[in-house]
Amino acid sequence: MPLDPKIADRLKRDPGGLVPAVVQQHDTGEVLMLAWMDDEALHRTLTTGRATYWSRSRRSYWVKGETSGHVQWVRHVALDCDGDTILLKVDQVGAACHTGDRTCFDADVLPVSP
Repeated sequence: MPLDPKIADRLKRDPGGLVPAVVQQHDTGEVLMLAWMDDEALHRTLTTGRATYWSRSRRSYWVKGETSGHVQWVRHVALDCDGDTILLKVDQVGAACHTGDRTCFDADVLPVSP
């Protein structure tokens, strides 16, 4: 079953048919990661409650935590005002980053001049 056309019609995809998905911890607002979704990944996410993404490097779908056990239970999904970004609020179990860090933004903090 495809993605609901009412949702699909609102998405603005890149030339590869993908939309970035910002992933946030649902109760703290902590930004965990950025991933990519196409219509099928979004459909799977909405219908299973498990975060499913499209891997640009492997060119395949992956369910977060399927092999690592670091599952993302989806609590809320929204589109931004332009329909070109998806926000997933999840209950993250374990590390969100493939490096083992809690978030993908922990390891490389850049200096900011005041």
